[in-house]
Amino acid sequence: MRHIEIKRLLSANAICIASIILTTLIPSLFLKNFSVLGTHLIWLCICSASVGTVNITLYLTLKPNSSMKRSSVVHKVAKFIRCCVYYFASCILFHGIIVLYGAPLIESVLETFLFAVLLSTFTTLHCLCLLGPNFQVWLRVFSKNGAMSIWDNNLQITTMCSMVGAWLGAFPIPLDWDRPWQVWPISCSLGATFGYVAGLLIAPLWIYWNRKQLTYKSR
Repeated sequence: MRHIEIKRLLSANAICIASIILTTLIPSLFLKNFSVLGTHLIWLCICSASVGTVNITLYLTLKPNSSMKRSSVVHKVAKFIRCCVYYFASCILFHGIIVLYGAPLIESVLETFLFAVLLSTFTTLHCLCLLGPNFQVWLRVFSKNGAMSIWDNNLQITTMCSMVGAWLGAFPIPLDWDRPWQVWPISCSLGATFGYVAGLLIAPLWIYWNRKQLTYKSR
């Protein structure tokens, strides 16, 4: 069963990586002068929408960490609304944190917010799809030895890699290289994207390598 789950995880991660690659290729066929650097804000919107749609579709299809309990339509609608509220709140929170870390407060507000949306899509949306709008479960998963499935481990790794990638992407901005990709927030958003992709690649390999040592508590 563990091998089957690892294969499902690997397939899901491969689809997520493919969706990011396609966001840099397909729009150029329909949008004139489209490029990741030249029209970065458009790319941020397309990438966030693409990754978000793929994550939600994969969750509905694969149903990882699914519960056997049946819920009513009212409960599902309420859960969906809470997820939307939490996602929007996450975007605002990330925006504030990014500003505290040195992003312009007044200038480039749209750029900063769209970067926050991308970061929320890589992290918060993934948590909402897998764990639902339950902060106690989130704290449990991101605590030491809190993972209860390989999907939880995958969530831990991809979230950490996305955050670290965004942080590392900020280092070249103040340097006087005068490169086009140093314009805010290109290097940070590319860093977060590369970090997210790296996490998607690393997670299945790490889980497979440590499969004999991984033991999960019952839910």
